[in-house]
Amino acid sequence: MKRILLTLIFAIVACVSQAREIYSLNDDWQFFYKHDMSSDNARVVSLPHTWNLDALAGQGTYLQTTANYSRSIFVPSEWSGKRLFIKFHGVQTIADLFVNGHHVGEHRGGWTAFTFEITKHIEYGQNNSLVVVVNNAYQNDVLPTSSDENLYGGIYRDVELIVTEPTTISPLQYGTDGVFVHQNNITDNSVSATVSVWVTTLSDKACDLALSVRAPTGDVVLSRYIKSRIEAGKPIDIPITLEEPLLWHPSDPNLYTITVGIGNHEEDAVSITTGFRRIETSASEGLKINGERIAVRGVALHHDRAAIGNALRTRHYDEDLEQIRDIGANAIRSVTAPHSQYLYDRCDENGTLVWIDLPFSRAPYLSDVFYYATPNFRNNGLQQLREIVMQNYNHPSVVMWGIYSLIWLRGDNALDYVRQLNSTAKSLDPSRPTVACSNQDGDINFVTDLIVWQQSLGWERGVIDDLTLWSEKLHSEWGHLCSAVAYGEGGSIDQQSDQPLQSGNIDQRWMPEQWHTSLHEGYAKILEQDDKFWGIWINNMYEFGAIRHNEGISRTGLITFDHKDKKDAYYLYRAMWNKTSPTLHIAEKRRNIRQDSLQRVKVYSSEREVPVLLVNKDTVAMEEVAPHIFQAESIPMSKRTQVVVKAGEHQDQTTITIGNALAQSR
Repeated sequence: MKRILLTLIFAIVACVSQAREIYSLNDDWQFFYKHDMSSDNARVVSLPHTWNLDALAGQGTYLQTTANYSRSIFVPSEWSGKRLFIKFHGVQTIADLFVNGHHVGEHRGGWTAFTFEITKHIEYGQNNSLVVVVNNAYQNDVLPTSSDENLYGGIYRDVELIVTEPTTISPLQYGTDGVFVHQNNITDNSVSATVSVWVTTLSDKACDLALSVRAPTGDVVLSRYIKSRIEAGKPIDIPITLEEPLLWHPSDPNLYTITVGIGNHEEDAVSITTGFRRIETSASEGLKINGERIAVRGVALHHDRAAIGNALRTRHYDEDLEQIRDIGANAIRSVTAPHSQYLYDRCDENGTLVWIDLPFSRAPYLSDVFYYATPNFRNNGLQQLREIVMQNYNHPSVVMWGIYSLIWLRGDNALDYVRQLNSTAKSLDPSRPTVACSNQDGDINFVTDLIVWQQSLGWERGVIDDLTLWSEKLHSEWGHLCSAVAYGEGGSIDQQSDQPLQSGNIDQRWMPEQWHTSLHEGYAKILEQDDKFWGIWINNMYEFGAIRHNEGISRTGLITFDHKDKKDAYYLYRAMWNKTSPTLHIAEKRRNIRQDSLQRVKVYSSEREVPVLLVNKDTVAMEEVAPHIFQAESIPMSKRTQVVVKAGEHQDQTTITIGNALAQSR
């Protein structure tokens, strides 16, 4: 019934419209594994979809394999003479598309969109078969070749059918909409930009383009109509100038809508939203937007959650952004690779800054090879970089391109490749800085505009206070670098302990929440006072699926894998970073059964006054031991103690049971 209804819609629209039409192809896919040998037992699935959901639920084996997705589409005869494209917003990791048995194309890379034209393989007035062969196994010539993240497999983002006239704004330009706004010169009083429009045609040598710019107020502030030649491999460039612009800024995310149409919008039209802002970086002043320094407080964001893997829906991104804004973070890092365009659209609207990684990374396993000095590997990295930059080019929230993460210079020297990637990003987009995440010394740290140091002091080696000596030496010897810091280690809410964190003796099977909290408290106490770093990045906002970790989950998040339970460190950062909503939180509530009768109570608060602590209704004095952290030590507790803390109009409470007393009472 769905297919019949879709066919009727196709036919009706074809008769009344001459412009492009876009149809969802998310339903009615038949799915089966290649090792099934036959499609007889294929199951019907809807997209987004991944085949590793059973493994997430602990009911199956994590699969890196090949699978087929197939469906048919009826193409009405009225579409004869039109052009048809299929756009995939994300397939992990390698995808081959067949239309009516013809191989249309291959895409190698699991996080970027891609589009194929299928016009010449279509039979009008008939059903047409689509088959997508998907492989999520590691390949030596597809980045990443080393990763902690699961490569879940599947068509895990939307698929669309695009129907256009013979002359159209190209959907084939690196999987984009074919319109790019180059920000040439931005001042408080004027914006000079160039709108580049990629037009593809089957026969025409020229076209008429209509351009309009709508301000954040809704007013049309510029209109242009031009005639131009169509040249293969070249865009049509339209210079524009806007006087007295409303600039985009994290505190005032103004967005313009730019619409480009062919033939007065009758043949084709594409609208994009963008914002105009000026990005500057320096070692002394960090990151500046429109001349104002931004103290970046960011969280690393992976690509999955429990029960659904990487097949995220828009509501999941909305939920994540709500929690990210609640903690007070003003930036996200798309770890490894880009997220959905929907996420960046929301960041454009709410002023959240974005760092997008290229999947050129090294996981901490000595057996991994992260770099293959082969032409295919190098070309794939360059191709994925071009797709990342071009697909996210118009997003004002995206303020930096990530070039590599935690790689090292051993064996085949990757430094020349890093330089090539960096220069490619700069040539594609000179308006944004490049960034890298490093835990190594040497020349590799001097390539990108920005460098983010990922430390493990106090966890793998040394003590947390060594961070003070490290940062002083960094500022003294490498002060000319524009540096930030990233940090974070594991901690499970299902594991509670009163034993202190001891570095160098970490077992992946035993990482209690208190160790996670101790590390974040120690780092935050030191780094929040250091204004020489342009940013602080927390690894990670959420736990994420990692089959190579114990229980198949990396416990490094501030929130659990299901994105529900907030760890104590979440409230620590909320107290420090959220300036609009007060925080008052008693830490270590999950360690509610304890042994000793003398106990410590710790509280995170953003209130100005010292919190009032009541233990079984008796007032106990608290001391501020670090910014926003208050403690009371050696408090006598009975077998069952009610703990209440108050500050301003807010309060929090918990009950602590003393285990020995509980045992005696029995």
